[in-house]
Amino acid sequence: MKFLYAFLNVFLASVSLFSSVELPIEAHVTEPSFASITSLRYFAKAAEARNFSHAATCLNIAQSSLSQQIRQLEDELGTQLFIRDSHSIQLTEAGEAILPFALRTIHDAEACADRIRDLRNMLTGTLNIGVTHSFSPILKESVISFMKMYPKIKVNIVYKQVNELMGLLSNRELDFVLAFKPIQPLPNVESHILFQNTLSAIVRTSHPLASKDKVAISELANYDLALPSKGLQARNAFDNIVSDYEQFKIRIELNNVNTLLKLVRQTNLVTVLAEDTIYGVGDVKAVPINVPDNQMSGCVHILKETYRKQSMQEFVHILTESIAVKRFQNNWI
Repeated sequence: MKFLYAFLNVFLASVSLFSSVELPIEAHVTEPSFASITSLRYFAKAAEARNFSHAATCLNIAQSSLSQQIRQLEDELGTQLFIRDSHSIQLTEAGEAILPFALRTIHDAEACADRIRDLRNMLTGTLNIGVTHSFSPILKESVISFMKMYPKIKVNIVYKQVNELMGLLSNRELDFVLAFKPIQPLPNVESHILFQNTLSAIVRTSHPLASKDKVAISELANYDLALPSKGLQARNAFDNIVSDYEQFKIRIELNNVNTLLKLVRQTNLVTVLAEDTIYGVGDVKAVPINVPDNQMSGCVHILKETYRKQSMQEFVHILTESIAVKRFQNNWI
């Protein structure tokens, strides 16, 4: 509304200088209360009907209420909008000039209200999600369900390392991030746990380790390793529990989880990832690494003290109800 009333101040000042419309010298448009949208609507209907009685009937209000609202608007604008007689009304020159802007403001207000209702009902909008590659396998089911339920919500998914995603989140380029809880928490980010996971040795089903329920760190030294690159969350977790890399035979390091899994399926290489990373992947097995506090918390990360989109809350709800994470769900929303 501010732009309209700023315009009206300039308009009325110019009218007082260059036209025959008589305005008080001190005429000035003060910024009204929100109720003035109603006054503008009543003004437009009266201008259309050219009769207060007919306009009041169309608006389903008492004529006295209509007259009061029109008078209040005239007082706020500091000028007369109608020439009144006993049978009809006519717009003054100021009223004629202001009418198009009043109609535009009413239209914009109604469009704004419709937009808000659409957003509330999730009929439109955009959802920006940051995801680490380790989360990718458990995300597919939820994305498909969300898109079916809310076909007019555009979903943007960004895959990057967790540090890059947190930067985008801090810059408000993302609505939330799906990633494991960082070893070093960020002061401006809330991390809400969706599920608990274990750091595991990932091997193909025919690998000697596949028959084990757990594997010791020392046992991994007996096999060729294909590790995720430094900076990926599984590698960060592995680095946190390993003090001596000299014991390991690291053959390759990759920053692509999908490629790591393909290598594991086709060779006797061993990689180290979160257990749920292999959700939906055949011919591989996750063998938990037997060390204390071997937990990786799958989280929804959001900025502190920020608005949570309804679409975000609904997406997270769908994710918590998915087969991939349901048994680990944490109802924080």
